[in-house]
Amino acid sequence: MEYHPIASIFPLLEGQEFEDLKANIQRNGLIESVTVFEGKILDGRNRHRACTELGINLETRKFTGTALEAVERVWSLNRVRRHLNPSQAAIAEARREQMHAIYAPVREAAKEREKAGKGSDGSGGRGRTKNPRQLIAEGLPDERKTDAIRAAAAGTNREYVRQADRLVREKPDLAAAVERGEKTLSQVAREMRKEELSKNVSPLPSGKYRVIYADPPWQYGDTMNISKDGLSEDWGAAKKHYPTMAIKEICAMPIVNIVEENAVLFLWTTSPMLESSFQVVKAWGFKYKTSFVWDKVKHGMGHYNSVRHEFLLVCTRGSCTPDLNKLFDSVQTIERSKKHSEKPEEFRIIIETLYTHGKKLELFGRKEHKGWTTHGNEI
Repeated sequence: MEYHPIASIFPLLEGQEFEDLKANIQRNGLIESVTVFEGKILDGRNRHRACTELGINLETRKFTGTALEAVERVWSLNRVRRHLNPSQAAIAEARREQMHAIYAPVREAAKEREKAGKGSDGSGGRGRTKNPRQLIAEGLPDERKTDAIRAAAAGTNREYVRQADRLVREKPDLAAAVERGEKTLSQVAREMRKEELSKNVSPLPSGKYRVIYADPPWQYGDTMNISKDGLSEDWGAAKKHYPTMAIKEICAMPIVNIVEENAVLFLWTTSPMLESSFQVVKAWGFKYKTSFVWDKVKHGMGHYNSVRHEFLLVCTRGSCTPDLNKLFDSVQTIERSKKHSEKPEEFRIIIETLYTHGKKLELFGRKEHKGWTTHGNEI
């Protein structure tokens, strides 16, 4: 028998789970019959496969509801009995939403209103087409609340639901990998983000630079500051905001090939990465001399204390003392901005004041600055 498209909301059992089901049916017989809708299996694909392999007669019963009711029937039966992780549950919810979009009667009504020159909500003008589930269910005032309700129904979080919707629409192969439990949505999101940004990363510039200013995307390996629904806060783990790099990857950058014999490096780092930072300093051909401390005023959650500072290491290659004999306070108290990892421009001014000549390169920069060559994936 063919499987109904609605049945694909949930993945087929594989491996040991399927073998356990076969063993149970062989031992106890088929306890629950298979449900058929429109001549195709709606619920019971795994039982059908098991019975076929075991040579057991298949018992079926017909589902007489509407297609939309069939969607909810499959959901209600399988969401509880299937052991899905949060990522798999989100994919199932995305497929459920996809089925609603296909079978919801209001979909056709919305099209007719669009043809009549009215918005999908019945108002004048074409407007923005609402989600079919939003049109069906009353009391869902905005998309955010709809996502929250969907996430609660699936036992996952809003961010996962949004990611799953995108994968099911745009990346079916990746959606299938998540569905099979081979990847999590977080892993896929990071891979996609890294792939997207890597397309914009140009090779290191040619020439020789006297001043290097770098803010590497350190890889911490934590998931701190995650809200209850799984969404990252503004000041959560770095990997939630941009693709991070391992120490080996940062050290492997051929910076030593693009710096003058006498050069200076200003390297941003944090307390957890302080020790590892010196590997980078050495790999890039510099020696540590001193540091600035940025007092960010506002605190951030740490593992051992409440963190409110970062370090700007000053390192030199050959002889590269400042061009101007001016001493800045080693502790700069500047309230941090709301953007993750954004550094105050006051530090750039300090660098430009101390080093008045020579080519300047900013690594991992976010925007262009006059007098600087900027290299980064956000430019």
